[in-house]
Amino acid sequence: MTRSPLLTLLLLAAIDRIPLLFGVTAFGLSPSNIRHDVANSSRQRSTTTKTNAATTFDYLSTTNLTPEPSSSTDDPKVGVLLLNLGGPETSADVEGFLYNLFADPDIIRLPSLLSPLQSLVAFIISKRRAPKSREAYNSIGGGSPILQYTKAQAELMTKALSERHGITAKTYIGMRYWYPFTEEALDQIRQDGINALVILPLYPQFSISTSGSSLRVLQEEFAKHSEFYGPKRMFHTVIPSWYDRPGYIKSVANLIKKELDSFTKEEMEESINSIPRHVLFSAHGVPASYIEAGDPYKAQIEDCVSRIKELLPTEEEGVQVHLSFQSRVGPVEWLRPYTDDVLPELGERGVKNLVVVPISFVSEHIETLEEIDIEYRELALESGITNWRRTPALNTDATFIEDMADMVADALNEPSQSITEACVANNVGNLDLESVSHQEEIASAGILGVGADDDLRGKMRLRNGELFNGRIAMIGIVATCLIEILSGKPLIHLFSW
Repeated sequence: MTRSPLLTLLLLAAIDRIPLLFGVTAFGLSPSNIRHDVANSSRQRSTTTKTNAATTFDYLSTTNLTPEPSSSTDDPKVGVLLLNLGGPETSADVEGFLYNLFADPDIIRLPSLLSPLQSLVAFIISKRRAPKSREAYNSIGGGSPILQYTKAQAELMTKALSERHGITAKTYIGMRYWYPFTEEALDQIRQDGINALVILPLYPQFSISTSGSSLRVLQEEFAKHSEFYGPKRMFHTVIPSWYDRPGYIKSVANLIKKELDSFTKEEMEESINSIPRHVLFSAHGVPASYIEAGDPYKAQIEDCVSRIKELLPTEEEGVQVHLSFQSRVGPVEWLRPYTDDVLPELGERGVKNLVVVPISFVSEHIETLEEIDIEYRELALESGITNWRRTPALNTDATFIEDMADMVADALNEPSQSITEACVANNVGNLDLESVSHQEEIASAGILGVGADDDLRGKMRLRNGELFNGRIAMIGIVATCLIEILSGKPLIHLFSW
């Protein structure tokens, strides 16, 4: 069927009005790869906030767990589930990956009345973005290396866990939007008879759109299959965030100091700015409305940067630190300042020597290799920042791997935190459209430390207007699609235009 100009305009308008999150700058859908379960998943709610006092090992030593039939011992069988975003490994995978991304309600939010159309919207947007996404992936070799790095991290962490703590564990990988999916990892965990599971999202800072989305999948699977994952069969604990761990902080600081030390004397002398070396932490952004709804991401990013800064040279020693946010999409307000605004500003201030740090990423993927290394580097050079450095993602850094092992060991010996408790503690579930659209009433009550001043009311009127326009655009898309499907003709032909 030929798409009418009116439908195209409506699609463009709607896409520009929808807040899209991690991975949207360079990604697309093959009907054979559609995962309808992502779009149709239910949302579990809970009001439990209590943290269990017993550790995982304590629980296993006092509880009669029923092992899988394949298990020949009553000893604890420890598993570690690493959660990550996932990414297309080849150009042919891009469309399927994009569909899964946009079919997630934590990534693209529709009004409740239109939520049954999530799959249709994901299909349309994925198809439209696929060509540009393939170009971006082709520029970094044709696919994402995120699975390769995650496998290497898992293997090295398992080895370190045994060597440093004497803990024998089996590690599993659960990707949110591409293979191996979280559900596949759970099937393998069940088959292996794991009865003590540590769940470790590979996102240092918690966000509803990353760790929260992955934990929701687990929450739903555990609820549907309690006979496999219930407390009598398997005990679990979650590490919801770990941005403040000394080992993680040290590993990032070490990578930064290595890049700072690489500037030559001649490069240092080029600087017009009074401070010769600068460090820019570039974190992935989220819409500002997410933070207002209780997402702890921004506060954790700021705290993380502050901790790393303490291990770096001071301004008196010739190093100044900055923080910005990348990867925004659409006209809605995202976390500021934006990386593509900060780079020209630094250039105007005479900065010549810059180290860029991808702070919210633990492995290389499209947003480090393409967005930072290609797009932002080009912008920096155009802005007069002649000496560009970028710290690698943590990948298989030895200090980082050791801290991952320590983290798992600590989780097994500390009070446990269930998936539901982790979600509640980090406000997962607060991000429905209705709660965001009524944020003014929450702020007026003094919650979140914000009063209902005129500036806040003005911002809320703007956001409500954006929300209303987005709803109109989505309704327009749906109506147009239905008319054209039923009539078999482009809408424009029905009116003889």
